[in-house]
Amino acid sequence: MGSSDPYCIVKIDDEAIIRTATVWKTLSPFWGEEYEVQLQPSFHSVSIYVMDEDALSRDDVIGKVCITRDMLAEHPKGYSGWVSLSEVDPDEEVQGEIHLRVEVLGSQGSRRLRCSVLEAR
Repeated sequence: MGSSDPYCIVKIDDEAIIRTATVWKTLSPFWGEEYEVQLQPSFHSVSIYVMDEDALSRDDVIGKVCITRDMLAEHPKGYSGWVSLSEVDPDEEVQGEIHLRVEVLGSQGSRRLRCSVLEAR
């Protein structure tokens, strides 16, 4: 199996807004990074992609998590916990999960997303 050089990209509605640091040579990365970003009133989902940095070729996608606006609405205090990664490429099997905390702050007019990318395994 070897090891990966994982990092995460956080996208809101398919627009990449955050890239975490890369954690070198591990299958159990710890990031502990927290971000706050403005949300468009029309936003639908937040996707977190776990990537494997590759110096020689294109970075590989290890897996992703998608958290929809409806899921966040069901967790007014924020969504927190280990979430299983789902595959991006249907031909590849994904094993792993990521520890996240995602919460929407503010009112309808001015909402912010607080996203903590903690660790993965």
